[in-house]
Amino acid sequence: MQIGKYKISIIESGYFGLDGGSMFGIIPKVLWQKTNPPDASNRIKLATRHLLLESDKKKIIIDTGMGNKWDDKSKNIYAVDEKFSMNSSLEKYGLKPDEITDVILTHLHFDHTGGSTLLQDGKLVPAFPNAKYYVQKQNYDWAINPSDRDKGSYLKENFLPLYEEGVLEFIIGDAEFDEEIEFIVINGHTFGQQLVKISDASNTFLFCGDLVPTVSHIPLSYIMGYDLQPLVTLHEKKKFLKSAVDENWKIFCEHDPEIAFTTIKKIGEGFTVDKKFRSFEEI
Repeated sequence: MQIGKYKISIIESGYFGLDGGSMFGIIPKVLWQKTNPPDASNRIKLATRHLLLESDKKKIIIDTGMGNKWDDKSKNIYAVDEKFSMNSSLEKYGLKPDEITDVILTHLHFDHTGGSTLLQDGKLVPAFPNAKYYVQKQNYDWAINPSDRDKGSYLKENFLPLYEEGVLEFIIGDAEFDEEIEFIVINGHTFGQQLVKISDASNTFLFCGDLVPTVSHIPLSYIMGYDLQPLVTLHEKKKFLKSAVDENWKIFCEHDPEIAFTTIKKIGEGFTVDKKFRSFEEI
């Protein structure tokens, strides 16, 4: 897929599992299990899916997934599947971690930035040694001092070394990275999450982070129990799904175990899936 100066590819860094009830909030299990069947521990399968953007001068990754710093107990809790990795996925495109120039982080939860650092000779170091990492200053400030409710999602080993190494760049509010890439701040899931809008005159992709983590979360009331401000999430979904319909955006679902992105259509007062795509070849 080409958008402006960027060749865009979909890569995956693995799978993990989270409690289905937490992932769907107030929605009864009898409904969500139809599309997302749980395992014996009530966990649903989730992907860590990313976009790779390549131009003549830049090689950009959006989010870094779970990473590989998990101990056996945590791997069991989160059903971490290590059949895929960021490095093996990059290798398929002839790339090594030291060739990545920029890493855009939607937010600093462990399933979005766990792969940002690695343990090397007993020291935590940036996983992409020649890259600048970009995150909202608001989200970093929250991640450093989170609430008791969400502190388990912000593991400092994943992002504090980036700050200490001087490679973490702070974005303040909505901003343009360049002509094709725009950052849009939302606050329902956590404070200072940024959506990544990638567009040219012909195509627009919205990398949704945890606003719409899976295709099953497109209906307005399907909001995660993890969200700090669910009514704010509801407002944000209405706003951006309307834009997706009106302007024919493609919605990238970072965590859906099968579907990479969708188009959206209006249904009554809400929204539903129009078309589903597993890859760019299906467009």
